Amino acid sequence: MRFSNFGVTEHKRERAHNGATLFSPLGQNMTYLIGMKGEILHRWMLEAPPGNYAYLLPNGNLLAAIKTPNGPKGLHAKGGKIQEITWEGTVVWEYQDDNQHHDFRRCDNGNTIYLGWVALPTAAAARVQGGLPGTEHEDGIYGEYIREVNSAGKTVWEWYAHENLEIEKYPRAPMAPQNEWAHANSIQPLENGDVLVSWRHNNLIAVIDRQTGQFSFEWMGSELGHQHDFQMLENGNYMVFCNQVPGGIGQGSKVLEFDPVTKEPVWEYQGTPKYTFASPFISGAQRLKNGNTLICEGQWGRVFEVTPQKEVVWEYISPFFVPNISNRPDSGTNLIFRAYRYDFDGPEIQNRLIKL
Repeated sequence: MRFSNFGVTEHKRERAHNGATLFSPLGQNMTYLIGMKGEILHRWMLEAPPGNYAYLLPNGNLLAAIKTPNGPKGLHAKGGKIQEITWEGTVVWEYQDDNQHHDFRRCDNGNTIYLGWVALPTAAAARVQGGLPGTEHEDGIYGEYIREVNSAGKTVWEWYAHENLEIEKYPRAPMAPQNEWAHANSIQPLENGDVLVSWRHNNLIAVIDRQTGQFSFEWMGSELGHQHDFQMLENGNYMVFCNQVPGGIGQGSKVLEFDPVTKEPVWEYQGTPKYTFASPFISGAQRLKNGNTLICEGQWGRVFEVTPQKEVVWEYISPFFVPNISNRPDSGTNLIFRAYRYDFDGPEIQNRLIKL
């Protein structure tokens, strides 16, 4: 749907989780921290448009990826430079890899892990199956690596999909572009060093065992709906944003929490009717401390909070649109890749703001 009201459109104070919400409008050079009334509490001016998103570290600094001019052309969600930025806007750490895309995380040990593109060797590219004919890239087929670097920028761990996986076992979905195998869009490092990864073009989510390089968990199926934001929750369950729920027109999107052992649903959210909640790309979700879930319906610039009973208790529609310029593919949009809610008295914000 196309929203006509912007800012906060719903706020049930007694059931919403009080805090500040962070998001980076795509196509613009700004990250915003807003209050429960939609007021801007703080903002960070970025050097360039975000390579999708930013989030706050426990020390209060912002970790952001921004776009660089070099690297593969024509692939979606490119970043290229990861920066740690203070509350005052000073860059205190940065690392550049023009092939970095989509996701990046600060590990508990202070290292930084991220996704990167790599052109597949000819032999590996010949083994990739599926995808929509006529959508090839002039460079061939791009695959993925995951790289972890320390504070000095030295690589301490690396994983290449085409070197560790049986390529034929993970074909692209029929309508997925043939320019990539397999379009990873989220990572989450675990305490033991293992890594959760989502691959959109294969309808695949998996956990990489750091020691063996193999999957210790995997789920591939159209029911995942070209998913985003695969993550482990504090309760040990997994959660994922299913962008396009199968079943015909009007099925919309779904946020799914499931048991990793049985793959059975534990909790899920869909719109009522289902088509009223629909973002076929980007998007994500965050489980809040009070048990509610903050959902980013990225296509519409909508961030909203629901209770376990699926009641919407807070809703915000981003008023930050890309100028309507004809030569920009994102012209006239207010897209948001992800959003995060932080406690006013939590380590990310501490005493930097007056609690509202």
